[in-house]
Amino acid sequence: GAEEDKQGRPFVGRAGELLTKMIIAMGLTREQVYIANVVKCRPPGNRAPTVDEVAACREHLDRQLQIIRPKVIVTLGNPATQNLLQTRVGITKLRGQWEELGDIGEGLTGTPVMPTFHPAYILRQYTQENRQKAWADLQAVMQFLGLEVASKTRG
Repeated sequence: GAEEDKQGRPFVGRAGELLTKMIIAMGLTREQVYIANVVKCRPPGNRAPTVDEVAACREHLDRQLQIIRPKVIVTLGNPATQNLLQTRVGITKLRGQWEELGDIGEGLTGTPVMPTFHPAYILRQYTQENRQKAWADLQAVMQFLGLEVASKTRG
């Protein structure tokens, strides 16, 4: 949103605070995780980006991924998930299921992708169920990366 635009960094507002807590709960630090937005500029009125706006930024996102070469990608919410996976299926149907990155070159085809809820959605729809679903998604990523998964559920 506006604060991200102002600071030139993704996820620095309330959703960013929650994302940082999620990363820490995984046993990681924010510095160990590369965070990128699918849209490189904020749409007016802080609305969700249009398909055209996301498409206009796709080349930049693909280049970032080619440089970073992630072991795994966690998409947060509909715009990121739908753009990266080139699908119209919504996050509520895709979350929690491993997907694979399509062909963007540089040997990244097939990179594992775990879709989950956007932290802003979790803040808006703050229910035990949504928090547990997001945590389960992150635990799957932790298992994939070989990180220790806590036996108790976070929430």
